[in-house]
Amino acid sequence: MEFRGRRDASREKEDGAIPMRKIKHNEVMQIGDKIWLPVSIAEMRISKRYDTIPSGTLYPNADEIAYLQRLVRFKDSAIIVLNKPPKLPVKGNVPIHNSMDALAAAALSFGNDEGPRLVHRLDRETSGLLVMGRTKESIDYLHSVFSDYKGRNSSCKAWNKACEAMYQQYWALVIGSPKEKEGLISAPLSKVLLDDGKTDRVVLAQGSGFEASQDAITEYKVLGPKINGCSWVELRPITSRKHQLRVHCAEALGTPIVGDYKYGWFVHKRWKQMPQVDIEPTTGKPYKLRRPEGLDVQKGSVLSKVPLLHLHCREMVLPNIAKFLHVMNQQETEPLHTGIIDKPDLLRFVASMPSHMKISWNLMSSYLV
Repeated sequence: MEFRGRRDASREKEDGAIPMRKIKHNEVMQIGDKIWLPVSIAEMRISKRYDTIPSGTLYPNADEIAYLQRLVRFKDSAIIVLNKPPKLPVKGNVPIHNSMDALAAAALSFGNDEGPRLVHRLDRETSGLLVMGRTKESIDYLHSVFSDYKGRNSSCKAWNKACEAMYQQYWALVIGSPKEKEGLISAPLSKVLLDDGKTDRVVLAQGSGFEASQDAITEYKVLGPKINGCSWVELRPITSRKHQLRVHCAEALGTPIVGDYKYGWFVHKRWKQMPQVDIEPTTGKPYKLRRPEGLDVQKGSVLSKVPLLHLHCREMVLPNIAKFLHVMNQQETEPLHTGIIDKPDLLRFVASMPSHMKISWNLMSSYLV
């Protein structure tokens, strides 16, 4: 809080006036202390203001509101789906200003009393489809869908079937190529604390029985041949664990994702230093990486010195929450409205890749199958 006043009982004047002073962030409150907070214009409804709000608050300004609304790919009465850009944190801790939950809660209400809430997460560096619930009821349904049980515990057969069909599909560019072209990774994960005592890291569980671990399952499929030491991989997480795809790629497959320096630092160093000689599948001749004229390579692509993370949630299939809210809440004696019945049980979304991944894709996708 930028402006704060604190009552100082020891300095209270004889006439009863209370002197005010600005307190420091490291001051310890004493019994009887009081803090006064000013009423900010940022507490007014978003819909009533279009001017710029100071970025020192946790509330978005007009430009941020417009930017976030451009990310929306789908909206109905139950959910909002966005295409999250890389480097935008999803869940913020004070005083993070531009986290997705803080911005969306303030800017994406679209007439509702409250803004949408997160129901699942993407890493800060990961891009792609992000779903938010618009009402308390839809949020509860979405939490069950994104859990390991996938919401399949209802008496409604259509709902259970839709939940079974739900999936998330990621595309990733990895260093190297998995030995098998497709498969199922079932490798439990555990969290360890590093030597500094502050930073944690997710690793493959050793199975000793003495460490806390969580089951983690990922389906993968290689999309094409290795080019310039890298290959494109499709990933479908069956479970939802922190850094699951990144750890499974780096440690289970031995092919860390390009730009993932936390789990693939040493491989990145070798990859950058290794001369690459790959063979074109059609001619059998050494493949030369194309560098289109005028292409700006300093955008985090594979040609830049420090590539950004190449992990993108590209496709998602979800139950139609808005429809099933009507179905579940409908009395058995009341017929469903024709417009509700005609709506599909499933919704499918596809998000375009961010610019740095598009550049890498265009450079390396000539021989994808």
